[in-house]
Amino acid sequence: MAEKLVMWLNEVGMEDIELVGGKNASLGEMIKGLSPIGVKIPMGFVVTSKAYHYFIDYNNLRDKIREALAGLDPNNIEDLSRRGLTVRELIKGGQFPEDLKNEILKAYEELSKMYGQFRVDVAVRSSATAEDLPNASFAGQQDTYLNIKGDETLLSAIRSCFASLFTDRAISYREAFKFDHFAIGLAVGVQKMVRSDLAASGVSFSLDTDSGFRDVVLINASYGLGEMVVQGAVTPDEFLVFKPTLKEGYEAIIEKKLGKKTHKMVYGTDPGERTKIVAVSKEDQAKFCLEDHEVLKLAKWVMAIEEYYTNKYGKWTPMDVEWAKDGELNELFVVQARPETIHSRKDHSKLITYKITEPYEERIKKRILEGIAVGDKVAFGKVRILHDLEDAKEFQAGEVLVTDMTDPDWEPIMKKAAAIVTNKGGRTCHAAIVARELG
Repeated sequence: MAEKLVMWLNEVGMEDIELVGGKNASLGEMIKGLSPIGVKIPMGFVVTSKAYHYFIDYNNLRDKIREALAGLDPNNIEDLSRRGLTVRELIKGGQFPEDLKNEILKAYEELSKMYGQFRVDVAVRSSATAEDLPNASFAGQQDTYLNIKGDETLLSAIRSCFASLFTDRAISYREAFKFDHFAIGLAVGVQKMVRSDLAASGVSFSLDTDSGFRDVVLINASYGLGEMVVQGAVTPDEFLVFKPTLKEGYEAIIEKKLGKKTHKMVYGTDPGERTKIVAVSKEDQAKFCLEDHEVLKLAKWVMAIEEYYTNKYGKWTPMDVEWAKDGELNELFVVQARPETIHSRKDHSKLITYKITEPYEERIKKRILEGIAVGDKVAFGKVRILHDLEDAKEFQAGEVLVTDMTDPDWEPIMKKAAAIVTNKGGRTCHAAIVARELG
């Protein structure tokens, strides 16, 4: 098995992380363990980490990459950016060995037949072998390509995924955690797209992401493809479902908050344009993008996923689940699940609270703005407004970062910030997850 270059998702499980990466191992595990009880997961295949190492060696890239990264200072943003680009260009310039190329295209043809399409539309997702570990999430560090169709486009997307193992943020994160760049491989998941561009998608947690409270399921949802929620480009609708009463058969939605769903990502219409971002009508913005019965169905699935992994690992394992609703089939699907990385590691015998000593009446007079809190710490510092990463050189440790939205490329700056304030994003976007991880 360890020699396989391409494998089907239903052949793999959590014991295969080294070969297929965290995302794919989890998908395979759920297809085998949770499909029988009605949790729907789209089918697909994996280009394994064995294939990634084969590609790197076939193109003689190891020494060139080591050379490009020798003496790197990860805190020097310009240096990091220059070297990262060099490594990615080296990989993107590589060629596929003929046997690997043939195996990938054969699997793609079979997947297309499975769904009754000539060239089926797929999501191509990177899945690092050190990803979604209980002690480091590596969330959002590698690339994903949506609505990929056709042989050459697929091969190009897989090669770009290989290159994304060396994004600036991934290099910086590995340096911070002292991971060897070559001890980590990359697998690529190729999975049938869910047509959420015609409906909605989002992220759900089997606990409250701020307090760590175990008895709720938190669901974030927005129109279109899920990248907008993950990237924090919109403020999604939010639903809270109370687990104990849901288990007893009640419709236990205890809170609903309408988000600011101004835009959505849909399939592109022009040649070569895979996705595009369009405005959401005022009418759709004013309503929730999921019906109550769908919220309850998702919550039950998330509880089932948490229970499955808790039994598998023999300890409470809260989960972070990405889901999508197919607008053609009018059905819900789970497209990813990973262990939650913050509250599951906390010492739950201790409770730390933060408070501001100034009386509330005095504070409220000085309040400038308010919004969704991620976590419950208190921080202070000089405000630094950054309009984009170009201004990052100005940023000093201990300042408060204020910007429109951070993405995983901002991670080296986020590490230095006392606090982060953004215009956009919900509690489940990557920026929020990384911010919580960084404390």
